Amino acid sequence: MTGTLLAEKVAVVTGANRGIGRQIAESFSAQGAKVFACCRGSDPSVDDWAAGRGISLISLDLADDGSIRNAVKEIRAGSAGVDILVNNAGIAHGALFQMTSIADLRQVFEVNFFGQIAFSQSMARLMAKRGGGSIINLSSSAVERADAGTFAYGASKAAFERATLSMARELGAQEIRVNAIAPGVTQTDMLDQMDPAARQTLIDASALKRPATPQNIADVALFLASDLSAHVTGQIIHIDGGLL
Repeated sequence: MTGTLLAEKVAVVTGANRGIGRQIAESFSAQGAKVFACCRGSDPSVDDWAAGRGISLISLDLADDGSIRNAVKEIRAGSAGVDILVNNAGIAHGALFQMTSIADLRQVFEVNFFGQIAFSQSMARLMAKRGGGSIINLSSSAVERADAGTFAYGASKAAFERATLSMARELGAQEIRVNAIAPGVTQTDMLDQMDPAARQTLIDASALKRPATPQNIADVALFLASDLSAHVTGQIIHIDGGLL
């Protein structure tokens, strides 16, 4: 699908080398945005994918303060500002509460929360220079479903959801909207890492009885990034097929 919903907009998408992040970057580019795709690592296939769509690749490791600073400098040098930020990057972690080491918990929060916040603070400053923008945080249905083994991951996403609300309240004065998307089971690499029984239980618990596709998530991100959602902020949108 091509169009002009994001014509003349500058978008930054983290975790864009595969899955949901890649689909969001593709959708934004197809709608006219200049896209900076942030990836922790790269390979020839990612380079070819980006080059074929006019997408600029940025190296970003959210667990590394220096990498965050360098990515911000590179984005600042490559554009007059930023209109859209999608905080999609994150790491999964599956372990019971009693089996989760504090070191592992800190690592999950470093990437899924602290690094995202540090990066967002810098991007928000670039947005303010453009007179506003849209920040889209990727959360998870694991925030509300306390399934066994989701302690660290779910807690990190819960913190990010709560941060979304404060960000929306405080950045609204600068015309920066902040919302979160909370996907359920989605057809990505992370789906393959799930226990098959647990995965099927979630699918069976949904009203639609099927997993989401990355495009399903990208379509909602496109809505939140565009002027179609000009009066929408501080919302957590669940894309989980109806986990009711």
